[in-house]
Amino acid sequence: MLRSWPFVILSNPIIASILNIGGLWILYTTGLYGLMQQNILLHALVHVHVFIAGYLFTASMIYMDPTSHQFSFMFRAIVFAISLAGHDILSKYIYAHPPSGVIKAQAENGGMLMYYAGDAIDLLLICILCHQWFRATRPRESLVQLQE
Repeated sequence: MLRSWPFVILSNPIIASILNIGGLWILYTTGLYGLMQQNILLHALVHVHVFIAGYLFTASMIYMDPTSHQFSFMFRAIVFAISLAGHDILSKYIYAHPPSGVIKAQAENGGMLMYYAGDAIDLLLICILCHQWFRATRPRESLVQLQE
């Protein structure tokens, strides 16, 4: 299943970022947020999408398991940086322009939570990505010993 073409497409960092960050933009900048509050099935579907998209995004940025279609660290870092910007811009947008039906004070608190909590999670993901990058590019001890 992990080698199937749908999974290869969905696990591309660009596609995963669009599903994750783009889904949040659609949720908070359209009438979807208000509709979600009125329909329990839609509410559940949105939460499932947010969970799966976030998981897929994380899995496409940092590889914990071997995968047959890995992207370079540089490519993932660039896509990650763009995604972080999209997330931070959205949190500031929510702070200034609450979704329909949301009280301004609640939107401000939600925007700040999204911004600062997102940064904490992003920092953790950045550390893991950089650690993996470092481990993949450092010279192996056995090679260093052979060269001496």
